[in-house]
Amino acid sequence: MLMRTSLYWGLILLLAPGTAKAQPMLGFTDQGAAAQRALEQQFDALLSTDNLRTWMRQMTTKPQHVGSPHAKANAEFMVSLFTAWGYKAELAEYHVLLPTPLERHVEMLEPEPFVAKLIEPDLEEDATSAIREDRLPPYNAYAADGDVTAPLVYVNQGLPRDYEVLRQHGIDVVGKIVIARYGGSWRGLKPKLAAARGAVGCILYSDPRDDGYFQGDVYPKGPYRMGYGTQRGSVLDMPQFPGDPLTPGYGATPDAERLPLEEAQGLMPIPVLPIGYADAEPLLRALEGPVAPAAWRGALPLTYHIGPGPARVHLKLRFSWDIVPAYNVIAVMEGSTYPDEWVIRGNHRDGWVFGAADPISGMVAVMEEARAVGVLAQEGQRPKRTIVYAGWDAEEPGLLGSTEWAEHNASTLREKAVIYINSDGNGRGFLSAGGSHTLERLVNEVASTVTDPQTGVMVKDRLRARRRVAGDAEVGAQGDLRIAPLGSGSDYSPFLQHLAIASLNIGFGGENGGGSYHSAYDSYDHYTRFQDPGFAYGRALAQVAGRLTLRMANAEILPLRMDNWVFQVQKYVTELSELITTMREETQRHNSLLDAGAFTLASDPRKSFVAPLAKDPVPHLNLAPLHNSLAAVTESAQAFDAAMETYGNRLSQERKQALNGLLMQLERAMSRDEGLPGRPWYRHHIYAPGLLTGYGVKTLPGVREAIESRDWVEAEQQAVIAAGVLDRVSDLLTRARAILEGA
Repeated sequence: MLMRTSLYWGLILLLAPGTAKAQPMLGFTDQGAAAQRALEQQFDALLSTDNLRTWMRQMTTKPQHVGSPHAKANAEFMVSLFTAWGYKAELAEYHVLLPTPLERHVEMLEPEPFVAKLIEPDLEEDATSAIREDRLPPYNAYAADGDVTAPLVYVNQGLPRDYEVLRQHGIDVVGKIVIARYGGSWRGLKPKLAAARGAVGCILYSDPRDDGYFQGDVYPKGPYRMGYGTQRGSVLDMPQFPGDPLTPGYGATPDAERLPLEEAQGLMPIPVLPIGYADAEPLLRALEGPVAPAAWRGALPLTYHIGPGPARVHLKLRFSWDIVPAYNVIAVMEGSTYPDEWVIRGNHRDGWVFGAADPISGMVAVMEEARAVGVLAQEGQRPKRTIVYAGWDAEEPGLLGSTEWAEHNASTLREKAVIYINSDGNGRGFLSAGGSHTLERLVNEVASTVTDPQTGVMVKDRLRARRRVAGDAEVGAQGDLRIAPLGSGSDYSPFLQHLAIASLNIGFGGENGGGSYHSAYDSYDHYTRFQDPGFAYGRALAQVAGRLTLRMANAEILPLRMDNWVFQVQKYVTELSELITTMREETQRHNSLLDAGAFTLASDPRKSFVAPLAKDPVPHLNLAPLHNSLAAVTESAQAFDAAMETYGNRLSQERKQALNGLLMQLERAMSRDEGLPGRPWYRHHIYAPGLLTGYGVKTLPGVREAIESRDWVEAEQQAVIAAGVLDRVSDLLTRARAILEGA
């Protein structure tokens, strides 16, 4: 640890800024770049951490989940601020389904009685923890009503690999209640997989190994999750589609036609409830059966057993299934030159309770960014493109606010949206960025201009040092740091994966202690003690996002580059071939061991054991269409980037507008109206959340998931479809190059 730390700080010192010649700026002539840099210096000078602190304190004084009085009050407060800053601001109202708990009960009947407390206690050190009015208790939204009594089974993280371990132990979950620890995947997959295997109920808990005293001092002494601190969250089946389940694919306006509740898709079919590890401990202690594998064992002071039983549990849940108003804050500053080209910048503002870190830390940075842009506009420096600032409501239940707005305005957004830039909470530490790889060069360029508040080096250099120390030396095209592909989990999803609008998701973190996530202790007191006490990283987020927003708004030619995108797509195609080879080798090894009788239950031969099942061989798959199209788009991309370097500064205004019109369509070309197999809402064919990873991304998802599910016919069909997507990108780049070379 000491060696790594010394190496890290040594790299930081080497990367400290010195004097350097101003570099070219993507999308700008030299003269335009000089003006933009001067604008950004003015922008930086306007940013105030005092505003971030004041707004967070005000917005987190009461619970602010969707439908609560304080949520609407915060929305109206934001509209008044944006209006004062010179924006045309309004509330975009949608009516969405939000079940809230009427009854929650977890009781162990055997081998000894125990009733779970299911409460988060008041803390003297946390001023808002005692506020109960309008406060939602810990629960999982869109779980089913239910009253079930059954033996308990511990399923670790409740993932497919865990159920294979259970099967090998001769244990099923049919007619059982499962208890699963958070982690390893998105929470909604755990009850979904349990229900598919016959479970009648699901209990989720945060194990202290992952999220508690094993990590450090618990709240209020330290930042980590205390025993009764409970992670709320949605279990809506978002890998199928996010948004209001009663209005799939269209906006949930007040007068929208709604499905009957019994016809809604995406609701969990069994009751699901989260509990704290203090409530989970007696349940896990009462289990017998096989000792859990080493990887399944948490940090509670007990021997982890799988069951089933003798613990027998009564789980009872009852919900109101109400339609509640969600209020998106939409603030528009019309562009001076290209009013019909929109740069959209958003963060959600609803929390499960007080929501200081998630999401208000990100929301106040957006507000301060917008205030500074407003001041610049009032001083005569209005952005060339229209900027739309959004404060989304109802993100926590399932990206409802952003999805309904995007679906409601889909045709306009397809025509006008240039980019969507998202954040979702903020902390202290390192820049995190993910999104469309056509924007990777821009992110690197911006990250080279913002100073890290703690170290004094550029945030890009600090991130590079961290990656080097971690052993991750891989970089993208021309030495750029890679940005992550996006799956799901925040409000970029309807823009990127449904409407195919180029998108980014950014924030800081990595050095702020966890433990408050989705609990009543995600409060102003917790945030200002442990997450970003001086709001220095809130200001840094406003700087990074503000530059991205302003450069996209003012660029003479949209600052997209294709070499980074091609670098990533080449990597994704290579990964498909490697996946096939790995699966083939693993299948052969697995079947050989099975034939040789090599599988035994080494931990305790007295326990029942069921050998693994044989796997079908992996055939040769024809991915030639995909490889051919990749070669063609690589050539087109390289030619486009070269033409941009040669001719970009020579274009007439008319040709710039024509070129920008094509560049706006690049991301659209990566999608298909038919969507992905079995889930047409997801239209992007380069990035999508995985069916069995939830938030986690699958790249080239149609092909990859067909291979992973061993559907070889589907895999070859999806390879042809993905090839067609690459061909469309190639054709568009050829047309864009013709505009450039015509100069």
